[in-house]
Amino acid sequence: MNPATPLNIERCWNFIGIEGDRSCPQLATYTHCRNCPVYSTAGRYLLERSIPEDYRHQWTELLAKSRTNENSQISHALRTTQMTVVIFRLQREWLALSAQIFKEISPASVVHTIPHRSNQILRGLVSIRGELRLCISLSDLLNLEAADTAVQTLNPVVYSRMVVLEKADKTWVFGVDELYGVHRFHRDELQDPPKSLTQTYTKGLFHWQPGGLQMECSHSVSYLDDELLFTTLARKVL
Repeated sequence: MNPATPLNIERCWNFIGIEGDRSCPQLATYTHCRNCPVYSTAGRYLLERSIPEDYRHQWTELLAKSRTNENSQISHALRTTQMTVVIFRLQREWLALSAQIFKEISPASVVHTIPHRSNQILRGLVSIRGELRLCISLSDLLNLEAADTAVQTLNPVVYSRMVVLEKADKTWVFGVDELYGVHRFHRDELQDPPKSLTQTYTKGLFHWQPGGLQMECSHSVSYLDDELLFTTLARKVL
């Protein structure tokens, strides 16, 4: 068989070679087709052959369709990405922050005011596991109205908690009136917040119905912008 002839790409190795009936007399010399010069020449021919006229066009269309499908899948994945938040209540408002910035939940502690520094937003210092942390009033920062009447709670007995947030080496502590815990929802469930001053820190709203609590009503929860929250605290407090 002449290895220089392109017709040798008819793959003799599939008929009389290692993948065929193994009747090729060259197997005694080369043991395997991949060691045979016919096989090697066929491989070089495939690599060095001229590109068909419509080759580039066909691959351009194929890759364009693949990229379009890929972008569509990525876009859909981003729209339906599951988000994990911690839900809590301040006054009458149910709020949520990304679970990633929650460092700790602790029992309510005594807040020690800082002379000439404490104000409506900066309440003072609080001890968390022996470390003094700055404690703020998130209610005052968000300008939430105080609840002057009874608030519907999730449980008959409600305990106040201290929430410890940490982001980019900055730590803040604030008290919550009620804590639900971790909740997951899809990003595309977020709705645009109303255009009002009290919603400055809100990225969006989502509806939430506490599971297993036998409550028929659902709550509208404000998903807070933690980036804006930390930036504002650094500017107003530090």
